[in-house]
Order: sequence, then structure tokens, then C-alpha cells
Amino acid sequence: MSNKIYFSTLAVLGIVLSQITGYCINKNIPLNNSKVIWGDLMFTHIRNEGMVFGWFQGSGWYATIFSILVVGGLVFYIFRSDKIQRFEYICFGLITGGAISNILDRFIYGSVIDFINVNKIVPGFLNWTYIFNTADVLIHIGLWPMIIGWVIASYKQKKNAEA
Repeated sequence: MSNKIYFSTLAVLGIVLSQITGYCINKNIPLNNSKVIWGDLMFTHIRNEGMVFGWFQGSGWYATIFSILVVGGLVFYIFRSDKIQRFEYICFGLITGGAISNILDRFIYGSVIDFINVNKIVPGFLNWTYIFNTADVLIHIGLWPMIIGWVIASYKQKKNAEA
């Protein structure tokens, strides 16, 4: 299977998964209400009309425009570059799917549906009150391994240059 198919498949699956979970939350948990899922994991239906971590509430459309530009640039890069490794295609697919799903939320609902609430699981951890969604999880699953990979590659390159 070609790398671009990996990218496209993961992006589409990410969009579908994120949109289905957001739709189910919207239909089954009233806004600003919570439901215990398992142990200390709960789903709390909130709307993010701001940016990442709920910052700048009311300015979500700026985030949408920025996200559209970044995703457009990323997709252009993915389909034009021949220097991307399979691992990066996979990571970029997850990031793109998550980002497009959050963009769609803003167009469909006027805000992003957030619901995964782990506040009781990590009490007091950096005073974390962040509630997130499936798209955010996909973005992080794609982003962090890539960042760690780049740091390791940079370190190895530096070590080899010193040797």
C-alpha cells in the first residue's frame, strides 16, 4: 500500500471516528452535564468556542481559519514531497483527521464538542481541568511520536557529526 493511501485512510478514519463520537455525545449527554463511563473516567459535554485548551473563548473562527490554512499546507506538502517516511505519513494522517474533524465541528455546531474528562484520574496534575475530544487524542497520537522521533534523529545526527 502506498504511503499516501496510509495517510488518506487514517485521515478519513479519524474524521469519521471523531464525528461519530461527537455526534453521540451531542445526542446523549445534555450540554454541561456529565456521565460516568468507567471508574473515574467521565464524559462531560462542553463546547469549546475558543482555541486549544479552551483559550481565547469566542475566537474559535480564528482557530478555524488558521487550521484550514495549516491543514491545506500539510496536505499540499504530503502530496508533493517524496522525502517523507511511512511513519510520518501515518502521523500526519492522524493529525490531519483530527484537525479536519475539529474544523467540521465548528462548521456543523458552531463550536468544538469536547467530552473526555480525566480530571478525577489525574487530580491536581498541573491543575488540569482540560476536557478534550477524540480529534484531540488523534492529533496528540500523531504529533508526539513525530516530535520525539525528530528529537532523537537530531540528537543522533549531532552525535555522528561530533564523531
